[in-house]
Amino acid sequence: MIKKIVILGSTSSIGKSLLDIIKKDQKKFKIELLTANTNYKDLLAQAKSFNVKNIIITDPISFKKTKIICKNKKINIFQNFENLNKILPRKVDYVMSAISGIGGLLPTYKIINCTKLIAIANKEAIICGWSLIEKELKKHKTKFIPVDSEHFSIFSLLDNKNNNIIDKIYITASGGPFRNLPKNQFKKIKLKDALRHPNWRMGKKITIDSATLMNKVFEVIEAKNIFNIDYNNISILTHPKSYVHAIVKFKNGLTKFLIHEPDMKIPIYNSIYYKTNKSFKNNPLDFNILNNLNLKKVEENKFPLVRLIKKLPNNSSLFETALITINDYLVYKFLEKKINFQRLIKLIHKISNFKEFQKFKKIKPKNLKEIYNLRDYVHLKLESLGI
Repeated sequence: MIKKIVILGSTSSIGKSLLDIIKKDQKKFKIELLTANTNYKDLLAQAKSFNVKNIIITDPISFKKTKIICKNKKINIFQNFENLNKILPRKVDYVMSAISGIGGLLPTYKIINCTKLIAIANKEAIICGWSLIEKELKKHKTKFIPVDSEHFSIFSLLDNKNNNIIDKIYITASGGPFRNLPKNQFKKIKLKDALRHPNWRMGKKITIDSATLMNKVFEVIEAKNIFNIDYNNISILTHPKSYVHAIVKFKNGLTKFLIHEPDMKIPIYNSIYYKTNKSFKNNPLDFNILNNLNLKKVEENKFPLVRLIKKLPNNSSLFETALITINDYLVYKFLEKKINFQRLIKLIHKISNFKEFQKFKKIKPKNLKEIYNLRDYVHLKLESLGI
């Protein structure tokens, strides 16, 4: 039976990895829709390679160029996600949500009613809009799989069991490029240093989040939301080799951990072949790593952003949107070399503690409009600070 699928953000690294997987078994899949923001050249190449008749390109200039290029071709080109029910009149079997940034929240939310299963790699959808996403999943009886390696690992270890059997969740972090760097050397950190992740190949923004360990703050929020567990029951451990991705300690005295190579194709592969037990070609177990896991608690004096977790509200709130926006804005300032690494960390702490942002900890998002309005408000406020 042919599996009908959709890839939101098909030109992203996650999207491309999924297409690489599909290509090896192409006859078993029919791609109904591919989407991108500006990368129309790659999008069109993908559509041609996989015989896709529907594409969405959201950037206005890229959309116009695509329309001109495809003037005489039998391909449906859309600029937004308003026509999803027209594009997908029947539920597809699988959707991968791989659009990066908070812009991925809207399409993730809107496509839930169009699919039987959605795999979500978009952090912002889970962090900022989980209460809304979860309602849609239940309403349309859509199954959900998290794609981040840590959350996919927890998901796999739980194996659909109730979360009330969990005693503690441990999420691992490589520690990024500065795990062994003395704190007194942080003032010498250059942009090129922060972009040298020891284990993973990622985009620049997420690589900087990994260097500051802010990505782990976000992953803890995701874990709290997805598995409905208090922050007190989630911890971060540094693990240099990124071989163990999660550890779950159960109330019955058992503790399980999940290992795989630092390759995002593994959770992606297992999401699209969920419950099929299809073989994935990978390397034998590395016992050298297993014999020296080197798991340690995070050095908070070196990575102070992890302290933000202690101040987060256990209930989903609009503050998470403010925190995402503050971090994004400042990371891009660092990438533009307008602030240094230490100032990046200090400003995230300082600005996230502003009273006008702290008040959102008591407000639960009612709809997507509230989330996007707050993002715009925070962005304008940050611009007014002249950073």
